[in-house]
Amino acid sequence: MELRTSVLADRPDLWGDAFWDMEDSWPEFMKHDPIGNTYYAVAVELFADYILVFEDERGEIVAKAYTAPFKSVGDELFDDGWDGVIRRALRTKLVGDTPDTVSAIEIVIKPGLQGLGLSGKILAAMRKNVARLGFRELFAPVRPNGKADPTEPMSSYAFRVRDDGLPVDPWLRVHVRVGGVIEKVATRSMVIPGTLAEWREWTGLPFDQSGPVIVPKALTPVLCDVEHDRAVYIEPNVWVRHKTVA
Repeated sequence: MELRTSVLADRPDLWGDAFWDMEDSWPEFMKHDPIGNTYYAVAVELFADYILVFEDERGEIVAKAYTAPFKSVGDELFDDGWDGVIRRALRTKLVGDTPDTVSAIEIVIKPGLQGLGLSGKILAAMRKNVARLGFRELFAPVRPNGKADPTEPMSSYAFRVRDDGLPVDPWLRVHVRVGGVIEKVATRSMVIPGTLAEWREWTGLPFDQSGPVIVPKALTPVLCDVEHDRAVYIEPNVWVRHKTVA
């Protein structure tokens, strides 16, 4: 499939219902990260140069790619991963600092078009745009969505490889195939808190016993506390580093 790639800052006409209403495949609970929702509420206004939109030959939006720039503190990749990128990007913008680092936030491909090799093309377009904006590297707190056993530590899953030396996880494999290097696990990359009623609504599960709860498509168990009427999902992601220029 041929894709037309646009930077949202150059195509404000694409910012409308079709942009926001494009289908995705995220499980419902993943849409309730409070840090993430803050980013999406202001992303178009603050980071339009860092958002790519992909159209098919009919002009229909079939994919989006979000990145965000921020000012780093030291060289160490931080444990709060995805949430940490967003916090740092918003702070950088609000206090007027000059960003020196950029990270991927999300790639969204319309359901039905996944598995066609588009993710590698989109990732390449992200790196190209980041290079255009003056950054030599693109970081990504990757969500390894092939992880089927929520009880397996991410520290072992992230570094498991097939016989050909590529990661067992399909999404990490996309990154490595185009030159990405797996760096470390971001142990608390996404934190999604909620009341038990909210978690019941998001998952359809009872959440009536304290302890770990296995939720479909969650990479780790959700921690439920019935006495205090709360449950928290703390998701580890995997930091991947990409060079944007030779």
